[in-house]
Amino acid sequence: MIKDLKICGVSDPETLSYILSHPYPPKFIGFITNYKESKRYVTYDNLKNLINVDKKKTFFVSVLVSPTNELLEKIKDLNFDYYQLYDVDPLRTIEIKKKYKIKIISALTISNEEDVDRYKDYLDISDIILFDSKGYHKSESFDHNLLERVPDEVNKMIAGNIQIDDIPNFKNKDFIIDLSGSIENKEGKKDINKIDRLLRLFAET
Repeated sequence: MIKDLKICGVSDPETLSYILSHPYPPKFIGFITNYKESKRYVTYDNLKNLINVDKKKTFFVSVLVSPTNELLEKIKDLNFDYYQLYDVDPLRTIEIKKKYKIKIISALTISNEEDVDRYKDYLDISDIILFDSKGYHKSESFDHNLLERVPDEVNKMIAGNIQIDDIPNFKNKDFIIDLSGSIENKEGKKDINKIDRLLRLFAET
């Protein structure tokens, strides 16, 4: 069965409050911390206020692309449980994990088998390996069949333009499913009705 669910790109307090108060909240919520090209990016001051809440049993994830030391120092005391790192090599990942004593989701962007096999470099470092598309914030897809080469014991999260109706297709997979664009409206804002449908569907799966 699906391990857990992550809703990524939350940027406003109303949506966050709704998700945390839902009867079937996700295990993870992601916040775009430094990738300004994303429409879901949250400035530091807004982020600090946004996540200063009771998380209940949900983990907060800071989504970071090649974070600088300056930024990591700035956010080190914020209410995060995980750093989700894009474009960060294994040695840098070890450095960040040890210094900030935080759990790590290493994000690998996938288009072929060689991209998938990079997970081996992070196995002894990262708590979760995220397999994502090359699109970053553009919600592009990749062939999830490529992940069949990854052993079951690897703690896997997958993203890449996954739709709500795709959830039942993953019921026999040991994945954490990460969604963002598919639970937004045409204006690119999180849609409460879509989030509710997703969470209830996941609970039934």
